Amino acid sequence: MTTFDAIYQNIIKKIMSKGVEELNERTGHKTKALPGITFQVDIERDGFPVLTLRKQPLKSPIAEQVWFVQGEKDTTFLRKFTKMWDPFMESDGTLPFSYGWRWRNHFGRNQLGKAIELLEKEPSSRHGVIITWDPKDDGYGGTPKKNIPCPFAYTINIIGGRLHMHNIVRSNDMILGAPFDIFGFALLQCMIAQRLGVRPGIYTHTISNAHVYDNHYEGAKEIIGRTNDHPKIELHLPKDALKRAEQKDENLVGEILSDLQAQYNPLPPIGGLEIAL
Repeated sequence: MTTFDAIYQNIIKKIMSKGVEELNERTGHKTKALPGITFQVDIERDGFPVLTLRKQPLKSPIAEQVWFVQGEKDTTFLRKFTKMWDPFMESDGTLPFSYGWRWRNHFGRNQLGKAIELLEKEPSSRHGVIITWDPKDDGYGGTPKKNIPCPFAYTINIIGGRLHMHNIVRSNDMILGAPFDIFGFALLQCMIAQRLGVRPGIYTHTISNAHVYDNHYEGAKEIIGRTNDHPKIELHLPKDALKRAEQKDENLVGEILSDLQAQYNPLPPIGGLEIAL
């Protein structure tokens, strides 16, 4: 199996064997959870982190990340490819907590754009920090929202001629959410690296609360018991991918998808995996 598959499988195994089972009041589901899970994937060496132990969506995380780069909260572009965020949309068709909106506009500062500009001028800078969580309004009885960001901050650094990303996540549903988030942020890392003219390096993923919901326990056991010999997957980005994403180029989604689909031969889907809302 791929390096990412092995890492992911070991985390699921650890949660299912050592995780603390408690009731999650918000969803009404029990979870098995562990704090402070961190892992790394070297994208250049180990390949792009897409799960092959079960079939996972490819188009929707690509479209989502391309949409995030645009800095939008209007969902028109996103809904041409996926309706997965529809349950969380406001009546006006927007997602106020959109990660891309938070990165580009919400705080009155284009954090993502400024971070890229900074690393272009000063590659050794350690100031490439992008925040998604709004401490004035997220959680703690702030403005009611249908969802609030789980990945709440990430950093980008150039070390040794490679772009590294550290993504920090307050809460990750390890069966459905984590593989999706890891795919999307690794794609963002690769697009930024391409823009900066450096190679993609290590993707680090830190989770404050890594959990498996009770309605996913059987699926988790299935994942633990699976194995394959899938070769590593190499992402070949189209030229100027980040710029094309910013320009809302719909063809970009299909081009990235075609590249990954040609290499993706996962084990069968696992049935009955429903999101715990």
